[in-house]
Amino acid sequence: MQYRYLGKKRLKVSAIGYGCPTFQGKLSATDERRDIDVLHRAIDLGINFIDTADHNNGNNEELLAKALKGKRDQVVLASKFGNLRGQPWAKGREVNASAEYVSAACEASLRRLQMETIDVYYLHRVDPQVPIEETISAMVRLIEQGKIRHIGLSEAGPHTIRRANAVHPIAALQSEYSLWTRDYETDTIPVVKELGIGFVSYYALGRGFFAGAVKSVSDLDPKDSRRKAPRFHEENFQHNARLLSRLQQIADAKKCTLAQLSLAWILHQGDNFVPIPGTRRIAHLEENAAAAEIVLTPDELAEIDKLFPRKGAVRGPRHDYDRSKELNI
Repeated sequence: MQYRYLGKKRLKVSAIGYGCPTFQGKLSATDERRDIDVLHRAIDLGINFIDTADHNNGNNEELLAKALKGKRDQVVLASKFGNLRGQPWAKGREVNASAEYVSAACEASLRRLQMETIDVYYLHRVDPQVPIEETISAMVRLIEQGKIRHIGLSEAGPHTIRRANAVHPIAALQSEYSLWTRDYETDTIPVVKELGIGFVSYYALGRGFFAGAVKSVSDLDPKDSRRKAPRFHEENFQHNARLLSRLQQIADAKKCTLAQLSLAWILHQGDNFVPIPGTRRIAHLEENAAAAEIVLTPDELAEIDKLFPRKGAVRGPRHDYDRSKELNI
């Protein structure tokens, strides 16, 4: 496995990380064992960057406590706080980044994780009711107390990133980024590169689209959340699938899989770009890890960019709801 560095303090992480939303929900003993086995295989492969959040009443973190027992020193663990959507403690708020909540959320995560320190602690969503300087100052106090090591932001805008970084160096920005979600290239990614902040890509495979996992909309379970995503609506999916078939031709010529090509493309966007795909299958995990070894030529990158440019090629917006309240400058 190759390794990269996030932030000015050069936090060393694997070029391919592992995202743990697959841990979400109450699992059967069999499914729990399966997910732990996948995580252990990731560590064996040299994937040391493990990403989670206090999703779903924090059960993601509780399962990680089991999975990482005896292996804590082999991983760089990231978790998040502040996104209250669906949480039982929301109390009518969608986001909470107050100084009081920063401390309470971190204590709760550490308790669930059964750990003393979180390596990267992200503000999951910017709180429009709280100045970012107040939130970051509270996170700095966590560093001083030895409870976290590095500060991250998720889905923050360029002006917010600058303000946050002025209080304390930000190690990483985590946002959705893939061949069909390139919005941040306009203004956010240039600021991240300028300030020496790492860029961590979630949904790096477009929720399975760029792994070739969905051949048709009918492949999706009726309860699959992707059915709500406009890009998976039948009228948009067929168009997007035709673009994907042309990307498959590039992958075939490269003798790699679609997923590997898509992850390699992200890695080629900068030395501090790190995708964190999640999977429940060891075979897919091994395939993803191998993407770090793929070298794309300038001609291949140009061909991929022509298929999936920053704007205009893909049909359908990212979300089926108005995100305006989440967005910040």
